[in-house]
Amino acid sequence: MTRFRKSLWWAVAMAAGLAAASTPIATAETEPPRLDDGFGLTVVRQPEWVDDAQRTFVFSVTSDQVPNPTLLPGQTAGQHDIMVTLPEGYGGNADRYPVLYSLHGNPDRANTQVNQQITEQATKDAPLITVHPNGVRSWYSNWVNPGGLGPQNWENFHLDQVIPLIDANLRTIPDREGRAIVGHSMGGFGAFHYAEHRPELFSYVGSFSGGLDLLNQAQRAAVIGTELLPDSGTPTVAADAIFGSPVWPLDVVWNAQSPAQHVESLRGMGVAMYTGNGGDLTVNPPQAIVESVARDTNLVTAANLNTAGIPHYFADYGDGSTWAPGCTGKHASVPCLQKDMDHYVSLIMQRLQHP
Repeated sequence: MTRFRKSLWWAVAMAAGLAAASTPIATAETEPPRLDDGFGLTVVRQPEWVDDAQRTFVFSVTSDQVPNPTLLPGQTAGQHDIMVTLPEGYGGNADRYPVLYSLHGNPDRANTQVNQQITEQATKDAPLITVHPNGVRSWYSNWVNPGGLGPQNWENFHLDQVIPLIDANLRTIPDREGRAIVGHSMGGFGAFHYAEHRPELFSYVGSFSGGLDLLNQAQRAAVIGTELLPDSGTPTVAADAIFGSPVWPLDVVWNAQSPAQHVESLRGMGVAMYTGNGGDLTVNPPQAIVESVARDTNLVTAANLNTAGIPHYFADYGDGSTWAPGCTGKHASVPCLQKDMDHYVSLIMQRLQHP
């Protein structure tokens, strides 16, 4: 217990370090393709382009699996905003395209200018659709004890509702060979979590500074911080809401859902991980500390992948100085994340079916 309480300090650092740009994206007047309801989702706001380039649009749905998500500023109660970036020329042909599902961290949102810019830059020459679904503080899991919020079945929402809705409404390659997943921080956890649970859905999985090891006490405390701190969403929830009690011997769900220890189902899938070491600890200590913890969880995951004989790519780029101009090796360094996404897109396009 003493070790666990001590590690709660990391939760404060995690909450501070994960802050990312979350400016709502303005929409243009020209409508992109309209979407039909289905799979337990109701489209309550049809797609709107975010700008005149007409590559990226945002739409909103309600879900019977997560009818009442917690909210970050700018979000609407009961609704999920989803951002989609189309490849250049999508509207001018009848081709079908592979899809990359990109999961955000916390506190962050799907439809931010940073997420849009990183995605559009990385995919400017790639025949690839990219989907950013809402995740709030979900940890991309079906919650054990959601309490008064009602169902918080985020895994069901994303895998059994969002994916088939996208396949039914856009010109996708609707099978494993046309689908990849990636995420940053909490989203990196989600990407590995989903790929391990449903390997038939994805041919490639990636993580950018993901918190992959729930047996790591600092990472466990960071999860609890996102439950308890209002900056991660309102209303706040109990410390046992997502994975149940974090205290041994009641922490069976935490152990069972930890991606680092359950890599076997990734066999045959492309796997990539990217992380820095936090760089200079005297500059922005919260983000430096958070990245250092994330790196520790990636090292455990890489060791388990090696033991299992599962090939993978691991960019352990330290302070970032040799990875990309302006990359600081910290947790939410945009130049680091841009290079991560650029490199990951180049990897998946060698494997995914595409025009």
